[in-house]
Amino acid sequence: MTDEFDDDLTPDQWEALKALRAPGCAPTRIYRYAVDGLIARGLVTIRNDMPVITPGGRKVLVRGSSRLLLDLAA
Repeated sequence: MTDEFDDDLTPDQWEALKALRAPGCAPTRIYRYAVDGLIARGLVTIRNDMPVITPGGRKVLVRGSSRLLLDLAA
């Protein structure tokens, strides 16, 4: 896992990761193209026909959360 994912994710991908962070959550609306991109990066997987965040996805979400706060402040 490298730090490159922190900067490459689109806002929709960040939103999808945040929506998937709670175990067992069933988000009502996640953009499919965002999830597809996260799957390609290994940050999300499909389990029982539902997208599930991977341990690597959690790591990127935690690492990127401070960067997201800086974006909000700007």
